[in-house]
Amino acid sequence: MNDTNYPSAFLHPFSNIQTLERDGPMVVTHGEGVYIFDDKGQRYLEGNSGLWNVVLGFDNPRLIEAAQKAYGRMPAYHAFFGRVTESALELSERLVSIAPMPATRVFYANSGSEANDSIIKLLWILAEAEGKPHRRLILSRRNAYHGMTVAASSLTGKDYVRSASGLPLPEVRFLSCPHHWREALIDEDEETFSARLADELDRTIRNTGADCIAGFFAEPVMGAGGVIPPPRGYFDAIQTVLRRYNIPLIADEVICGFGRTGSFWGSLHYGIEPDIVVASKVLTAGFFPMGAVILSPDMSERLERAAKKLDELPHGFTTGAHPVGCAIAMAALDELEAGAFDNVTKVAPVFQKQLNAMSDHPLIGESRGVGLMGALELVADKTDKTPFADDIDISERVAVRALHHGLVCRPLGQAVVLAPPFIIKTEQIEELFSILRRVLDEVQDDVSGITT
Repeated sequence: MNDTNYPSAFLHPFSNIQTLERDGPMVVTHGEGVYIFDDKGQRYLEGNSGLWNVVLGFDNPRLIEAAQKAYGRMPAYHAFFGRVTESALELSERLVSIAPMPATRVFYANSGSEANDSIIKLLWILAEAEGKPHRRLILSRRNAYHGMTVAASSLTGKDYVRSASGLPLPEVRFLSCPHHWREALIDEDEETFSARLADELDRTIRNTGADCIAGFFAEPVMGAGGVIPPPRGYFDAIQTVLRRYNIPLIADEVICGFGRTGSFWGSLHYGIEPDIVVASKVLTAGFFPMGAVILSPDMSERLERAAKKLDELPHGFTTGAHPVGCAIAMAALDELEAGAFDNVTKVAPVFQKQLNAMSDHPLIGESRGVGLMGALELVADKTDKTPFADDIDISERVAVRALHHGLVCRPLGQAVVLAPPFIIKTEQIEELFSILRRVLDEVQDDVSGITT
């Protein structure tokens, strides 16, 4: 930790201001494997892969070499006016071949947020071109996270979006969060809960008008909402309703894609058959900013017809399909296929066992997760699931105390989230949870006098 560099010229996103004012920022200097180091030489096990993305380690030689070669050959170019680099073509063919559904086209942005923004705009372009300008409404879910650009923020069903910026845009409608532990009625099992949420979707579509709805966005597992896997039967029930009304399903695989759930795609893990897939984060293992929109044959054909009508596709980014980023993505996919994904399937059961074992701690109301991602919901009272008062900042307390013990974990509301790199070893998983249990014990002692 560093207590001398705040305030500074740097404006910190998504950072607890009180912690910053007290401790200053942690200045990171370098990384090795699953560890990062600060400017005081302290080592930290990175329990969140950076922001879900640095899954192949912080010093991966294959990715570094791919970047160096790409910068030496074609350091920059664009994809406007019918031009494209070799690496962008190669990556597109590869993504189409490994997509979780039949796919034919890929569009590139610079982040998951930009990719989700792009999908909204593309859906609206389709509506205009197909003579249905009223087809503008977008369905999302409370507690979802789809990004921080204006339109993607509007899809993000978090309270801070509305309170901080007055969003969402009027075209967005929110459905219930599929968190069975917190949202289910008394004695409502997962299948019944899923059926109730599907009924809510059906009523929303009928009340709104199916012809006014451009698409439904969903993460296979709600990531920044606190690692919320869907309840049993959820996506089967939801997809049945969407197909009934011919409404496209957009799978936001920014976090789940390329192995995080223990399957190569979250869509494959949960039986989702999307019309559009969004990929980012793991696509370049955090070594380059990139987002990708993968389109089914039907969506591709419709966009091609719209583009012909307009004489072009009126959307794109200067650095979309960047040649270096595409080369790094190819190397990242090589690494995943060469053994990193196999390691996820090997160590995920160990991770989940250790995660579930934390449920016996007095502070933990729910442990939940899938694959190599999980969350621990902190409660003041386990019996009735009573959350801590907001001013206690319970998850921030855990995260700050964890840093002092050499572990990076992420505070999210009343939960602590873990999503370690795909290359993590069994003994490092044991190290992670050993530190975390010690931290929870210390935090329990800290708050016992406050809550009693």
